Formats: sequence, C-alpha cells, structure tokens
Amino acid sequence: MLPELWYVIVGFLIGSVPVSFLLGRLKGVDLRKEGSGNIGATNLLRTCGKAYGIFGFFGDACKGALPAIISSVILNRGEPVTAVIVLASVLGHVFTPWLGFKGGKGVATALGGLVVLATMPVLFAFCIWLIVFAIFRYVSLASVVAAVCLVPAVFLFLPGSSHITVQLVCTAAALLILYRHKSNIKRLLTREENKLNSGERI
Repeated sequence: MLPELWYVIVGFLIGSVPVSFLLGRLKGVDLRKEGSGNIGATNLLRTCGKAYGIFGFFGDACKGALPAIISSVILNRGEPVTAVIVLASVLGHVFTPWLGFKGGKGVATALGGLVVLATMPVLFAFCIWLIVFAIFRYVSLASVVAAVCLVPAVFLFLPGSSHITVQLVCTAAALLILYRHKSNIKRLLTREENKLNSGERI
C-alpha cells in the first residue's frame, strides 16, 4: 500500500507544476495579475498569444497524462490506483502549493489524465466541448457542458462495478471543474461572460 501512496503523492506534485504560469513568467507576465487572473492556458493564450496558449494547454494536459501513463503502462498498476493518481494530478493543478494553493480550473489536466484512463467517455465529452465552443465561443460554457456530459458518459461507456473507481474519479473531476467555474457560471447567467477573443473574462 505504501508504494501506491507515494505514486499518488508524485502524481499530485507533477500536477502541481504551474506550466502556464511559468510560461507567462518567461514572457514577463504574471498571469495572476493579468486578464482573468487565472493561471491556466486560456488566460495564457489571451495575455501572451496563441503559441504560448497552445504550449500551456499541452503542458497542462501532459501533467495529467504523464502520471496516468507511468502508472498504467510502465508500472502496470491497476485501474483503481491509476484513477486515484489521475485525480491527484488534477487536484495538484487546481490547488498548487507553489502558488498558495491557488491554481487553474483543471480542464486540460483532467483531459490529459482521463483520456488515458477512460478514453471513450473523455473523447465523447471533448467532442461536446468542441461543438459547444464552435457554436457559442465561450470556453467556460464549453468546459462546463463537457464536464456535465462526462458523468453519464463514463457510466455508459464503462458500466458495472468493475469500473467503480473510474466512475467516481470522473464524477469527482467533473464536480471539481464545475466548482472552479462557479464565477464563470454566474457571469454566463447574467450574460456578462465574454467570448474568446472578444474581451478579458474567459
């Protein structure tokens, strides 16, 4: 049991690396003080440009994918252990200890980790994200809708008690993403949220 605990801790630490924040600092920008104040890839894209935003997104996604691949492929750990490690990496991103436990919103890191763990449900949710974003141009709305759709998708594509840990982790990740988007949801409801490339709040 002790090795598994260490794997979870390592997963959290990998997830806690504030990739987009560090990329912003390379350009001389403190994401906490610019744009929406969020340290994620979307704010990086808005404040530093498309190239930085793309690198930030893939960097944040890799923080979730790397622990999952190491656990499932290299260490050959079972699905329950890998699921907990993925959740730990998402928590590391959202509550990074290096920035006062104030991190990003968890979407890219969850995507990276969960696509390894639950490929079909995550691909389904990602397709929903693409459709919603293409229609409405709200990153936050697309993320919220995709998170909501992930929950029934994981039960549909991975049914049964044998996948209970994955089901619970996907549900927990979705709820965490919704929680981190609570201010965006309020702005969407009051029609104060701005679309990508049309304002400061994303």
